[in-house]
Amino acid sequence: MAIEISAQYVKELRTMTGAGMMDCKKALQETDGDIDKAVESLRQKGLASASKKSGRRTAEGLIESYIHAGSKIGVMVELNCETDFVARRVEFQELAKNVAMQIAACPQVEYVNIQSIPESIVSKEKAIESTKDDICNKPENVQAQIVKGRLEKRLNELSLMNQAFIRNTDITIQDLINEKISLMGENIQIRRFVRFLLGEGIEKVDQNFSEEVASMIKS
Repeated sequence: MAIEISAQYVKELRTMTGAGMMDCKKALQETDGDIDKAVESLRQKGLASASKKSGRRTAEGLIESYIHAGSKIGVMVELNCETDFVARRVEFQELAKNVAMQIAACPQVEYVNIQSIPESIVSKEKAIESTKDDICNKPENVQAQIVKGRLEKRLNELSLMNQAFIRNTDITIQDLINEKISLMGENIQIRRFVRFLLGEGIEKVDQNFSEEVASMIKS
C-alpha cells in the first residue's frame, strides 16, 4: 500500500527537480518518502527519457555571454528550453555559463554537434586524411579504416557536444545536457554560439619604434 505524501513534500521535490507533480508524488511513494532517493529516481528516469524529450519544442531560454580574463576572448551562446519557468532557474543559468566557458576553452570547436557540420566540411576533412603520406602504401581496406577513424576523431574535435566537460572530464557536454534534462524535466538545446578573438582577421603590421617616431615627425 502506497504511503501518504503531503502536498508540501511533493512541492519541495518539484522545486528541487523540476519534475511534474504526479511524478514527484509517485517517486516519493516508491521510496517511502526518502527525498534523496526520490531525487535520484527521477534523475534516472529523466536520463532514460532524455532522447524522447529531444524532439520537443524549445522556444524559451537565454543568451549567455562570457569574457575570458584579459578580454581577448569572448563568447555568446543561445541555450533553449521549453518554458520561461525553467529558463529562470539557477541550474539552467549555471548551465548556460558553463557552456559559454566551455566554448571559450575549446578553440577548435566550430559546431554544436556532428549533425550540424556541413557535408562540404566532412568531405574536405575526409579528402585531407585520404591523401596523407603515412597511409599511401597500405592496403585499400586498411586505408579506409584508418581514414574512417581519423575522420571521426576530427569531427568530434569540431563538435561542442562531444567535448569533455572542463569541470568534470568524465562526462561530455552531451552528458551534461542530459543530466540537466533529467533534473529539470524539459528538453534543453544549445541552439548556436559565436566566439570572438581579439584582432581575428586583421593583419598585424610590426613597425620599428624609431621608424614610427620618425614618420610622425615627418608628418
